[in-house]
Amino acid sequence: MSNLIAIAYPDVTTAVEVRDRLLDMQRQNLIMMEDMAVVERRPDGKIKLHQGAGLTGLSAAGGALWGGLIGMLFFMPLFGMALGAGVGAATGAMADIGVNDDFMRQLSAKLEPGMAVLFVLVVRSTPDKVIPEIRPYGGHILQTSLSNEEETQLREAMEGIGAR
Repeated sequence: MSNLIAIAYPDVTTAVEVRDRLLDMQRQNLIMMEDMAVVERRPDGKIKLHQGAGLTGLSAAGGALWGGLIGMLFFMPLFGMALGAGVGAATGAMADIGVNDDFMRQLSAKLEPGMAVLFVLVVRSTPDKVIPEIRPYGGHILQTSLSNEEETQLREAMEGIGAR
């Protein structure tokens, strides 16, 4: 089961830096994430979502592959690839997996303009190695799906409380 963690940052730059650091740690197998997104509340009050995974591109590539293979059966591989890529891109753009977009917008609407929230759907992690890497960026935990005890431990670890 995945756990959702939403951390607010003073600006989108900091949230993106933490996102990139988490992606590096995922490559090192210190954390495994199902989904990740940065949502910013712009100075004009509008909400902007920056999704972590590009489903549109992945679906387009898969569609092009299958379309090309099917097109080869009818001696029209380029047409099949183009058609498959178009259908794959459309399917990927409509799919919404991971953290619910409406939930992210609702939570982000409570932010002050200029702030950002990093939403992470964590499958598994090594907290004693992950938390020290992201602690220097600061941040305020807005919401989690962790138990009360686990959430308290995470807050204390992020804020350096009890780490003496």
